[in-house]
Amino acid sequence: MSRSTSHNPGHFDVIILGAGAAGLMCAATAGRRGRRVLLLDHAERIGKKILISGGGRANFTNLHCRAENFLSENPHFAKSALAAFTPSDMIALVEKHRIPYHEKTLGQLFCDRSAQDLVQLLARECAEAGVEIRTGTRILAVSKPDRFRVDTESAAGPASFTADSLIIATGGLSIPKMGATALGYEIATQFGLDLVPCRPALVPFVFNPQDTERWCDLSGLSAEVIASAAPSPRRGNGNGNSRRNLQPSFREKLLITHRGLSGPAILQISSYWRPGEEIILDLAPARELTATLLQPNARRDLGAALAALRTLLPARLAERWLELHPPAAWTNPALARFEDSLHTWRLNPAGTEGYAKAEVTAGGVSTAELDAKTMQSRKLPGLFLIGEVVDVTGWLGGYNFQWAWSSATQAGNAV
Repeated sequence: MSRSTSHNPGHFDVIILGAGAAGLMCAATAGRRGRRVLLLDHAERIGKKILISGGGRANFTNLHCRAENFLSENPHFAKSALAAFTPSDMIALVEKHRIPYHEKTLGQLFCDRSAQDLVQLLARECAEAGVEIRTGTRILAVSKPDRFRVDTESAAGPASFTADSLIIATGGLSIPKMGATALGYEIATQFGLDLVPCRPALVPFVFNPQDTERWCDLSGLSAEVIASAAPSPRRGNGNGNSRRNLQPSFREKLLITHRGLSGPAILQISSYWRPGEEIILDLAPARELTATLLQPNARRDLGAALAALRTLLPARLAERWLELHPPAAWTNPALARFEDSLHTWRLNPAGTEGYAKAEVTAGGVSTAELDAKTMQSRKLPGLFLIGEVVDVTGWLGGYNFQWAWSSATQAGNAV
């Protein structure tokens, strides 16, 4: 379809709010289809959050991405978008731009050099598609008298633009120092769309005072664990079923910090955790550390127990564990209870580090408001919402980027 021939320079086929991963991909997709696209962002440069992702190398997708890797009130909603634009499609785009990449672990793909390569890829795609990008532009108001109208202010002064379609790609509340705001949620609410309450996700935990005293002097120590959340059985998932049946476990690294716990295993389960609930850590995945103590003629004392623990945990962590959780006796039943404690360390965090340290925002615009095949509002034709602003939250490891690409492509192909 040919590009719009409107003589009104302030009118576009599509206005996209937010020049992050989703907004840039959507703009390029719509522009390639001949749409006249305006992309607006309040930041002074595009892709700011992309640049700090993945330790500066952008974990841009995951080879194993599927709907089961996402949290949402509708666990099936992401299926359509993920099937329409897959990790293989994103890899093909990265290879088209000759960006070297590698698999780090668990299907996670990173740029070899820098996340800047990914931002440049998106910028080139937008340029080739004829997208007009305006950064340093603050959104003052959004309305729809007939067409969508966006009133803005920038260094050049106030300006208003209109469009037949408006796409919200403003992201979530995470990392406010990078410019995160509630704008997308406010616009959605303005137009009558329901929200799922937002919360920090992929975020470190803060210890309660007792555990702070016990563990925080070990800051910097890490260990491989299996981590899971232990939600209250009284709280359901919205379908009359307990969330307990939906809780995955993650076998990855745990990191003790000066305030609590972090590391991939902790960030993963934080998305499932709610205040007041416990987390459960297995400090000896697939190991039975007391097996040597139970052998005939084996030495059974603190020294033997510590030697066994040190085969798995850092020495100082092993010593602290044994100091706080010594076997009540050296009988077989007591050693069995000691073994069990290693596999079921139950903690009740005081909270999380909040949006300042959260990688993503869980919750957002309810998927019940959107068409899964187009990301268009069911209530207001022409209004689309994509990426993190929607109630679809991925695991750690490239899943949230893939949701950005996939949801953006759905909307870009529909406008």
